[in-house]
Amino acid sequence: MRILGVDLGEVRQTDGFTCGPTTALVAAALLDEAYAAALDRTPEGLAREQHRLHRAANTVWPRRLGTTPAGVAALISAHGVPYRWRRFRRGDALDDVAEAVGRRLPVALLVGRVIPRHWLLLVEHPQPDTYHLFDPSSGRLREVGVDALRSHRMSPGFPRAYALVVPRG
Repeated sequence: MRILGVDLGEVRQTDGFTCGPTTALVAAALLDEAYAAALDRTPEGLAREQHRLHRAANTVWPRRLGTTPAGVAALISAHGVPYRWRRFRRGDALDDVAEAVGRRLPVALLVGRVIPRHWLLLVEHPQPDTYHLFDPSSGRLREVGVDALRSHRMSPGFPRAYALVVPRG
């Protein structure tokens, strides 16, 4: 898979708990050429890196509960661009997201139904009403409409956005 010109191999989460580390891995590879070049793109190498990142992000938080927004922000920030997390609110203007993605800076997105359950990565904004996002569960890019994202109608499985991990400033 290539995202923004970076060959990531066949990257996808290895289990039901590594969507956050996989999202951070892809974001880091997009931000840091040296990190991307050093990645072992074999399935085993990508799995090792996901689990290494999961341990690094979750020093106190139980790994079986996924990765916190602060943990994902810290993992991505380690690659030259400081990131922070913020809550997502229905009707969010997403100005900071559009600006970041327009500058080729990925934005992590925590989604769910009743509770936060899954991390995604917004990587492109090809049209004013559409984002392309990386879904670590499938290892594929897909489209999401800006209106669907703002109004919590993204997909039947995880329609609601809870948090964003965006570049600082």
